[in-house]
Amino acid sequence: MRADQIAELTSAAPDFFADPYPAYRKLRAQGPVRRLRMPAGEDVWMVLGYDAVRDALGDSRLRNDVRHSASYDSDGGYAIGRNMLQVDPPDHTRLRALVSRQFTARRIAELRPRIQEIAAGLLDAMVPAGSTHRADLVPSYALPLPITVICELLGVPAADREAFHDWSSKIVAFDDAQAAAAAAGAMTAYLTGLIEDKRRSDAASGDLLYDLVRTHDHDHDHTHERDGDHLAPDELLGMAFLLLVAGHETTVNLISSAVHLLLTHPDQLAVLRTDPALLEGVIEETLRYEPPVQIAAYRYTAEPVTLAGVRIPKGERVVISLAAANRDPARFAEPERFDIRRDPAANRAQLAFSHGIHHCLGAPLARLEASVALPALLNRFPDLALDGSSAPEWRPSLLRGLHRLPVRW
Repeated sequence: MRADQIAELTSAAPDFFADPYPAYRKLRAQGPVRRLRMPAGEDVWMVLGYDAVRDALGDSRLRNDVRHSASYDSDGGYAIGRNMLQVDPPDHTRLRALVSRQFTARRIAELRPRIQEIAAGLLDAMVPAGSTHRADLVPSYALPLPITVICELLGVPAADREAFHDWSSKIVAFDDAQAAAAAAGAMTAYLTGLIEDKRRSDAASGDLLYDLVRTHDHDHDHTHERDGDHLAPDELLGMAFLLLVAGHETTVNLISSAVHLLLTHPDQLAVLRTDPALLEGVIEETLRYEPPVQIAAYRYTAEPVTLAGVRIPKGERVVISLAAANRDPARFAEPERFDIRRDPAANRAQLAFSHGIHHCLGAPLARLEASVALPALLNRFPDLALDGSSAPEWRPSLLRGLHRLPVRW
């Protein structure tokens, strides 16, 4: 089939979210760049081969701003504000610089004791008196750990976190556009109110959102002494949205997928218990084998672009599949095998956190949280296993993660 013909991914939709990899293998075998129809019905160009994906992620002719789309009318109503994933340089450069200082290696490392404290508290709560020694690991552990961390970092009140995650889950889901739009509206109203609360606060709270509000207000009260230090109102809202949603959704998926993979590959779990130093290998191999995000943010061709010998016209939507790239046999030996002892150099090439200027700012935080969460869980419950009374359930989303993970110990 030629690359400019439309392949129907919709035919695989019922099984796609449970296991998208057979569909990716079939498409990639027919070429690293394909024209296809997504489950929601839109026609796109999908990039699946590792080399083509890496090239696409670094190609400045592929823009993140939807206004480069030939069919642009609106963003569909799902975006909140204007965030780093929707803009290109120089705006992207300016926005990223405003928050990158909060995600340095030193600042992230300082969070380890608090993450350990949160993990210990959640594990304590999983074994109350009279417990049946069963739990759904997602809502009891994999979810509350990263959402607590990012909400504390940004200054979201504890009482609001459950509602916040409910909105976030609906926005990133793929099965109910009406619910996603309603959740986006509710989250917009909530974040607008939270920003106003930070603005009215007299005492410096030390959280990131408070600092961003002060940056915005300073720039509207004074002339811009430094061109890089300013946020427009929609950028402030968008920054809050992106940091809160991306700051926990990917880590929930990383932790739950790592546990699921270890429990379904008992030989690998036994190797890890014998050699705890392989923890980094578990995290990196999970990122390769089950990346928390299946596709990068949509790109749009600002001019005709040729990728892997395929010419894509101007104004087209391009979907870059991180998940397909991470299992490309042209780059990874035996890519369908989960192996925590895989060559570290090979694993460092995985693209779970994207590549280029849009490489995930929170990747070090996600890795740190996983490096705390996994050994804490496995050490507390040495006989942890899947609970055979109910099956794990994957989320209907282009994020890649579990909605349910029943376990016992």
